[in-house]
Amino acid sequence: MAIRIVQVDAFTDRPFSGNPAAVCVLPAAKPEEWMQNVAREMNLSETAFLVPQGGQPADGYHLRWFTPSIEVDLCGHATLASAHVLWQDGHLAPGQQARFFTRSGRLTADRCGDWIELDFPAKLATAAEPPPALLPALGLTDATFVGKNAFDYLVEVDSEQTVRRLAPDHSSLRTLPVRGVIVTARGSEGGFDFVSRFFAPGAGVDEDPVTGSAHTALGPYWAPILGKTEFTAFQASPRGGVLKVRLSADRVLISGQAVTTLTGDLLVE
Repeated sequence: MAIRIVQVDAFTDRPFSGNPAAVCVLPAAKPEEWMQNVAREMNLSETAFLVPQGGQPADGYHLRWFTPSIEVDLCGHATLASAHVLWQDGHLAPGQQARFFTRSGRLTADRCGDWIELDFPAKLATAAEPPPALLPALGLTDATFVGKNAFDYLVEVDSEQTVRRLAPDHSSLRTLPVRGVIVTARGSEGGFDFVSRFFAPGAGVDEDPVTGSAHTALGPYWAPILGKTEFTAFQASPRGGVLKVRLSADRVLISGQAVTTLTGDLLVE
């Protein structure tokens, strides 16, 4: 039996921008090796696999994310893409909340007009001594701040232009014992509160186009600096993407738009 797979550009309202993810809604769980092989075949930064909780879509979905190389604990853009597909393909009614059970706990998504709002746990980054390879690998001699959370290093630099000009040494970044490196600065163009880029060669993704999960650290980081709890952010990768970020206690609400670009059938089970 063929299995439907959908490719979605997340955190954008235009095809061929934002961050592409593949979404596969399965009737029952598949072996981990099979999911990893599908993710490798799709060769996108993440492929999401969903299985109805208890066999009932109304009870929510088990959700797992795979890069071409590994399974990851949290992925924002593929969660956004998954919610988009659940509503688009009629798995959920238009006004029904999407609920996901993941390695990072229970996550939800709600439709807000043309936007989808994700509810994620905050992942605070605390000040940390940068490892010797970090700043040279980014092509930097200094940084305004270096911190670390459970997933990533977070590096603030002096300007948006510095973020945009970065040309990292991905082979050096690959040696760091973290999922990835977030680089950020205050926004100076386009009305954005802050901008960022995200590099994760150790997870098989040299640069992720738009990274929802990175904003679970970026929102809490910028809140005391900018004196606000709601932001419009831009991830300045070559594809680029816009996110709305809102803090609520120990949660970070991340909103984006999504566009389906491709549908197909997996013929090999």
